[in-house]
Amino acid sequence: MNDSTLSANAPLKILIVEDEPKLGQLLVDYLEAAGYATQWLSNGSDVVPLVKANPPAMILLDLMLPGISGLSICRDIRQFSDIPIMMVTAKTEEIDRLLGLEIGADDYICKPYSPREVVARVKVILRRCVRPVEGVSEDFGLHIDEACFQASYQGHELDLTPAEFRLLKTLSVKPGYVFTREVLLNNLYDDYRVVTDRTIDSHIKNLRRKLESIDGDKAFIRAVYGVGYRWEAEPCQII
Repeated sequence: MNDSTLSANAPLKILIVEDEPKLGQLLVDYLEAAGYATQWLSNGSDVVPLVKANPPAMILLDLMLPGISGLSICRDIRQFSDIPIMMVTAKTEEIDRLLGLEIGADDYICKPYSPREVVARVKVILRRCVRPVEGVSEDFGLHIDEACFQASYQGHELDLTPAEFRLLKTLSVKPGYVFTREVLLNNLYDDYRVVTDRTIDSHIKNLRRKLESIDGDKAFIRAVYGVGYRWEAEPCQII
């Protein structure tokens, strides 16, 4: 977990690694308007030393940088830190998205993008990855009772089917991890029935509806286009 904590006094710092001046300045402007502190680097070789010396709360990392690729930088950072990283790329091929996620990126966004969407995603990732200040209670988070096959959120018991329960547990024990549909299908049923991707999508839709009926302002499960799904909220507590 990132060593940063949510603070009412100091804004969280976002490191922007972008060699295109207009895009870099655009991100600086929007993030600072949203209340974040920013630091902007255009040279990829400066990133790892800076992160080691003065780690930010999160990194927006361009994939295509002169001299060194964003993938290489992400791989190097993951050797010593789990700071949230969002890859910013002009590449839209599925293999690039998968590779970035596999080496440890928490999210990706493709150019051209809306800076408002970038800010929204930054908020979601930081809410998930950065520890809250001491004194914030987690008593009303997501609780999963494996023995009783029951789950509750904010003190409200969730009326789940066995498949929905398994999906919820699989996703919520690893927030931010992207599960492929194949992996989710393999965890769905005890028997060997024939199921399709549509089966997963249907269960996810129902699971979202039940969770959002309790807290409609929170994003629980996000679809990662061409890959699968990931849990966006806090990790569950296994009872």
